[in-house]
Amino acid sequence: GLFGVPELSCPEGFQEAQDKALQESEQLVQKACSTPPGPETVRIFDQLSDSLCRVADLADFVKVAHPDFAFREAAEEACRNVGTVVEKLNTDVELCQSLRRLLADESVMSSLDPETRRVAELFMFDFEISGIHLDEEKRKKAVDLNVRILDLCNEFLIGTHLPNKIDKHVLPEHIRYNFIAEGNYLQVAGLHADCPDDLVREAAYKIFLHSNAQQLSRLEELLASRNSLAQLVGYDTFAHRALQGTMAKNPETVRQFLEKLSDQLSKRTQKDFEMMTKMKMKLNPQNSTLMPWDHPYYSGVLRAERYNIDPGLYCPFFSLGACMEGLNSLFSQLLGISLYAEQTKRGEIWSEDVRKLAVVHETEGLLGYIYCDFFQRPDKPHQDCHFTVRGGRLRENGEYQLPVVVLMLSLPHSARGAPTLLSPGMMENLFHEMGHAMHSMLGRTRYQHVTGTRCPTDFAEVPSILMEYFANDYRVVNQFARHYKTGQPLPKNMVSRLCESKKVCAAADMQLQVFYAVLDQIYHGKHPLKKSTTEILKETQEKVYGLPYVPNTAWQLRFSHLVGYGAKYYSYLMSRAVASMVWKQCFAQNPFDRAMGERYRREMLAHGGRKEPLLMVQGMLQKSPSVEDFVDALVSDLDHDFETFIMDS
Repeated sequence: GLFGVPELSCPEGFQEAQDKALQESEQLVQKACSTPPGPETVRIFDQLSDSLCRVADLADFVKVAHPDFAFREAAEEACRNVGTVVEKLNTDVELCQSLRRLLADESVMSSLDPETRRVAELFMFDFEISGIHLDEEKRKKAVDLNVRILDLCNEFLIGTHLPNKIDKHVLPEHIRYNFIAEGNYLQVAGLHADCPDDLVREAAYKIFLHSNAQQLSRLEELLASRNSLAQLVGYDTFAHRALQGTMAKNPETVRQFLEKLSDQLSKRTQKDFEMMTKMKMKLNPQNSTLMPWDHPYYSGVLRAERYNIDPGLYCPFFSLGACMEGLNSLFSQLLGISLYAEQTKRGEIWSEDVRKLAVVHETEGLLGYIYCDFFQRPDKPHQDCHFTVRGGRLRENGEYQLPVVVLMLSLPHSARGAPTLLSPGMMENLFHEMGHAMHSMLGRTRYQHVTGTRCPTDFAEVPSILMEYFANDYRVVNQFARHYKTGQPLPKNMVSRLCESKKVCAAADMQLQVFYAVLDQIYHGKHPLKKSTTEILKETQEKVYGLPYVPNTAWQLRFSHLVGYGAKYYSYLMSRAVASMVWKQCFAQNPFDRAMGERYRREMLAHGGRKEPLLMVQGMLQKSPSVEDFVDALVSDLDHDFETFIMDS
């Protein structure tokens, strides 16, 4: 069966696994309600959470990645059913009472260890944000809203990826070959951001981002439902509800962070736009106005021209085998951890090119498993991500339930006789996702509810982004980057050029991320919204980003992060700020420092979500960073390295 779960040898097994979990959860609910207040209460709650998550988390992965439609459909159904049960349990008064009795009993509470206390409080928090304090009618309304939001999220997500069709005669003949033909129609499935032809990019932008009434009404209903839910359970806005427990804590801090960052970036962004405009004038004198479809293309042209970083020059040094060796060597030096390939049993994996790795510590032994689903295949989403399939926890019998995760990438299959070669961007993404995996392996908490990456979103990206800093350091890259034919190491100046090239137009790239984050905050802020989502997009784009809005487009309808990162898109920027500070202060001097690696594990990775995120950052940096510190860390990353600059000049 999939992941070694016996029931999942066929799609129908999802029903069986789900029924088993729901039966187990009923027994645990009864047990929780009849147990006197004590640590046992928290253990039962965590067991309950685990029995449902073991099905829901696994199904969450299978519904997007399994090649067999029947499996995807069965997983989708299981997700929906378990999700509905979770929402009902979050408004179960009797179940909540058993936890309330524990939290109200001061003598018992004072005898609990900090982790158990925190987990009890987090479970209570789940009840509160689901509206446990409301009367029965309103509680039912909260459940219904939650279930509707789940459905809207799924529908909106599907809509963000759907191609748009256009009558082929609308487009000039000489550019039609860039798009997939379907009879008299052309299919536009993306932005074609790397295409050198300005007209192709313009057409793709205007067609792919053309407004769609159905998707628009989904988004409006999703935002309104989230707002209704938040207000029903006692929050001013959905953003206030979503930011409880995060590093930022509230929307006011997020707004302050984004405004200060935008102020610091504005002059640099203007310079970047001027450079791109000059480049556009040089290549296309008839039309030199910089448009949104120009930014990704011309920033790439400037990078390539200034630093000669053709990915083709780098790929031969980054074979997948070499990159995995590099990660293995880095983890071994920093954390005493090695990755070993494991044989899989029949039916355990969903595609024959999936590899299973055992994560082993030099003294602690086996820590967990990583399934590597690295290659492109039909119907597999083109996104790099990390899925928790099973969370770690201390079982009732004293054994540790090992975490299981999947890393999903979209690498091209190798040419016959050659290894799989990664571009520098793919190599960095591999390091990024491996950062999440290590967090999952080392966040070895007693309770599954707070294991690994089950922590606030604005902290969850720190370990993954920190790995990007390692991937961009010559001392690290030099350990593994070898030409697959000659064995020659990657020259130092090529690594320096690559790192410096990333700073070209980096202020404008970051400003674009600030714009997305601000938009996300407005959409999840005060309702009813003052204007339509498209008018808000236009206003915010022109004010925060600076490139003109294109009439009849609705970029927000492709903003898939509104589903998983609703009111939290700023997390990428805040996590990058923390990762930057950790890198500069702790690893820039020596990226292989074992003592620092151990401190990083002890202060940041080991806690999962059982400790407040700012306290973990404080433990690592030995100080509590301010919003200004976050902004300074991000902006100082944009400065060119003087030595490389002189060398290349």
